[in-house]
Amino acid sequence: MRRTLLITTALAVSAFTLSGCSAASSDLAPAESQEYLVQESADGDSGSAESLAEGGIALNDALADTAREVITTGYMSVTVTSPDEASSDAIRITESVGGRVDGRSEYAPNEGDRGSATLTLRIPSSELTATLDKFKELGTLQEVSINSVDVTMESRDLEARITALDASVERLLALLSTAEDTDTLIKLETAISDRQGELESLKSQKRYFDDQVAMSTLTLSLVSVADAPTVEPDNFFAGLIAGWNSFIAFFAGLLITLGVLVPWLILAAIIAGIVVLIVRSKRRARRSAAATPLTPAEIPEPSQAPAAD
Repeated sequence: MRRTLLITTALAVSAFTLSGCSAASSDLAPAESQEYLVQESADGDSGSAESLAEGGIALNDALADTAREVITTGYMSVTVTSPDEASSDAIRITESVGGRVDGRSEYAPNEGDRGSATLTLRIPSSELTATLDKFKELGTLQEVSINSVDVTMESRDLEARITALDASVERLLALLSTAEDTDTLIKLETAISDRQGELESLKSQKRYFDDQVAMSTLTLSLVSVADAPTVEPDNFFAGLIAGWNSFIAFFAGLLITLGVLVPWLILAAIIAGIVVLIVRSKRRARRSAAATPLTPAEIPEPSQAPAAD
């Protein structure tokens, strides 16, 4: 009996001891696991922070290393012996460096006006400086001005928006292929149409920026050195025409002169009228004073003496 009690007690103590160890082990295991997860999370956060920092540095370095996109425009004026020949030479120089002519205007010499030519040229930006030096050799340089506008940020913004819209359109197309009802199809097609329209607009803007950056725009003015010769009449009809033109020019100049003098003539007439009124009023005052007779002063009569009794 006693032995049985001892065995039962020993078994109970062993069971209690084992259950305590199991509880301790189960309590310890989550703690160790949580500590491990926390440490792993901390290591992960540290790694993420380092990755973000490295990514930010790499992005800044990439932006710093990115070539600037600059739109360059300019104006140049050169006096030449023959604007026609100089214009042809300028076009040949432009085309030799891969440029093109977007506009050309030529003006023949006329009385009082020298002959000239104006060209609108598109020149590769990398060849602009060398091309300007060649244009200077066409004659005598009178004026040159170059303006530059940095559009790097605008161009990068367009690229980012185009990329985002491309991805959006692809996602909508994927959804369109899985749509099951008509209402969803209509909404997706409308959204895709709107996105594609905006995407084409952005791509058009980007193409314009790229063209303006790649090709500089220069307005070249070529002016003749000599004044236009004066044409003298060589027969009767030419003299008649010259006389008639002179007659018209004389009266045109006379009318212009009268137009300039009219305001002054009106002002002079007003001043003269005021002066005349003042002079007339003074004359009337003088005439009135002269026409009034002077009354002689009354002489007092001597008082009569009293009669004597």
